[in-house]
Amino acid sequence: MKKIALVLAMLMAMTMLLPGCGSGGDDERVVNVCSWGEYIDESLIDEFESETGITVNYQTVESNEALYSLLKTGAGDYDVIVPSDYMIGRLIAEDMLSELDYSNIPNYEKIDEQYKGLSYDPENKYTVPYTWGTLGIIYNSKMVKGDITSWDAMFDPQYAGNVLMIRNSRDALAAALLDLGYNINTTDEKELTAAYEKLKTAKEAGVYQAFVMDEVFQKMEGGNAAIAMYYAGDYLTMLENNPDLRYVVPKEGSNWFVDAMCVLKNAQHKTEAEEWINFIASTESNLANMDYVGYASPNGEALTQYPAYYEENYGEALDNAQFEVMAAPDSVLKNCTLYENLPQDTLNLYNDLWTQLGI
Repeated sequence: MKKIALVLAMLMAMTMLLPGCGSGGDDERVVNVCSWGEYIDESLIDEFESETGITVNYQTVESNEALYSLLKTGAGDYDVIVPSDYMIGRLIAEDMLSELDYSNIPNYEKIDEQYKGLSYDPENKYTVPYTWGTLGIIYNSKMVKGDITSWDAMFDPQYAGNVLMIRNSRDALAAALLDLGYNINTTDEKELTAAYEKLKTAKEAGVYQAFVMDEVFQKMEGGNAAIAMYYAGDYLTMLENNPDLRYVVPKEGSNWFVDAMCVLKNAQHKTEAEEWINFIASTESNLANMDYVGYASPNGEALTQYPAYYEENYGEALDNAQFEVMAAPDSVLKNCTLYENLPQDTLNLYNDLWTQLGI
């Protein structure tokens, strides 16, 4: 977690929208990977290329919805993608993913059983979990009075102009749903409309300084906003540059998520894709990734070994409070819910409400 310098977007992401980029010559082995920004220890790319001779074209996208749009329009030439649980369910339902040959991914056996057989891939045919974590509120303890404990803070006029709402329809509406006491997987049109109205009222009242994704790093690290809705692992990254920041999973509950590696059905380099997935699923890669990105590993060995790994690398004990932000304990997770893939009419409603919100 102690990175000397952070870069919000990898330079290779500049090629993200170029169809067919990095496909290589006839004799070159390549794998095209699409994931999120600040979501891999880049030294692992070099290590994989050195060990296998496979060139990795690593690209990034800012959200599940943006990834889905790229895939549907054919703008992204990817082999491996790393979407979140609910989006994986949608991609499977739309026959966009390839079944994996797990005999080529022996490190899958190191994935803890609690991250297998989940609702998005109940038969374990399409995915290898990459990380897991929670969604919550990050706040600057010097810019707010007392501790924040509720989703109310994301809609409170007293913080007008100092709140950063996440630029992601599923998460933003989840904050409102939770604050209203509704389930984040509701399909009830009245409940979703009420959540939309809560967001709309706060937006029109000037509560939100901006709707953000990766911009949240600069704004929260620099003390340019007081409150943000974002993810636990990214909070740990921000904390390194601003020790005044705090993270909370609100009392109303939240989302816990699993991001997993998948291979697209039209992947041109499936063999290389499975080699990449196996490499990343190893205990060594998971330890390096946990340390870099701040998200918990689904690899049971890595999660158990990480405190000792940290002490060995940094000469000091891992802060237990920070470790529990990274790997939320059962006492937190029991109040959190995994997103589910929603029916098409509900997804259409989400799109309509988000468009009406004007983000």
